[in-house]
Amino acid sequence: MKYSIIGDEDTVLGFGMVGVSGKVAVNADEAQLAFQAILEDKETSIIIITESVADMIRSTVNKYLFTVSFPLIVEIPDRKGTEPGRPGIKEMVNAAIGLKL
Repeated sequence: MKYSIIGDEDTVLGFGMVGVSGKVAVNADEAQLAFQAILEDKETSIIIITESVADMIRSTVNKYLFTVSFPLIVEIPDRKGTEPGRPGIKEMVNAAIGLKL
């Protein structure tokens, strides 16, 4: 199982320090190219993408989130924190399991 990250330079560098390969994207074109390149790597089973980069290519990300089982796509906050209006991890877990923790 291989992980890959798409995000800002700091996030990609941080994940790189623990052995996760990645691609830096600062605009929608770079994000789209990075996403497609990672999809072509059949060994990648989890794509980690920062929320801000995912928003740049939201329609593409949603296509894979809701219609394709692999690779798994996980959105994370970047160094600036969670995007306004997004639920935190606690809220997502509560919604997923149907219980309030």
